[in-house]
Amino acid sequence: MRLLGPAEIRILANKLDLRPTKKLGQNFVIDAGTVRRIVRVAEVTSDDVVIEVGPGLGSLTLALLPEARHVVAVEIDPVLAAQLPLTVAERGLSDKLTVIHADAMKVAPGDLSGHAPTALVANLPYNVAVPVVLHLLEALPSLRKGLVMVQAEVADRLAAAPGSKVYGIPSVKAAWYADVRRAGPVGRSVFWPAPNVDSGLVSLVRRDPPPTTATREEVFAVIDAAFAQRRKTLRAALAGWAGSPAAAEQALRAAGVTPSERGEQLDVHAFARIAEHKP
Repeated sequence: MRLLGPAEIRILANKLDLRPTKKLGQNFVIDAGTVRRIVRVAEVTSDDVVIEVGPGLGSLTLALLPEARHVVAVEIDPVLAAQLPLTVAERGLSDKLTVIHADAMKVAPGDLSGHAPTALVANLPYNVAVPVVLHLLEALPSLRKGLVMVQAEVADRLAAAPGSKVYGIPSVKAAWYADVRRAGPVGRSVFWPAPNVDSGLVSLVRRDPPPTTATREEVFAVIDAAFAQRRKTLRAALAGWAGSPAAAEQALRAAGVTPSERGEQLDVHAFARIAEHKP
């Protein structure tokens, strides 16, 4: 498969009069070795239907198509969404690609032309990476695994464990859906334009959420409250959620959590227990 290199990317960009925008978080991968590595680390197989968010000019798409059963590419930019099928057609793989011109934050199963994605593999726009990952894990229960390239700082947050300085809302909410880990660094020189930050790969493997009588929305409400004021103890941080500091303490003790602890010390199971005991 002939992949896109720096010269091909520039030719395509000139043809489309493309000026990558910060608003859409557009940084295009120009290194074939990087996209091959992503596909390899993602462990894409011929059984997988891959959803790719923000395919851009198609660098990663072209590496995914020979390995996957099908690729559903979700692109918000109308010019790029129109060009991608043409780029793929030149390589004779059009039957394995479906392009959806849409905002990934609004995608639902019914939007995907009958395809049920099993894997998320994407170079995600930095400014929406966390909400996109969380939305797709919630909206597409068929997703079993994922490998996303995000800003290094975001990768650290998504994969952080309780007690880490960067452990927070993204870490806990991602853990509701999946086992999450860092899967390697990515340098700046593989992009055009080169970003002013490093990137990282994040692996996600779907697992069942914690066993709980609380709903996801109820658990996420506790998580949001606990991290709204990171320096406060949970007794104080959850006072608004519970109705008063005393009620928060009662719920925490019932859940087996010390009221003087802080949110960054708890795993997703503890937040689920707290949600069960809301007054």
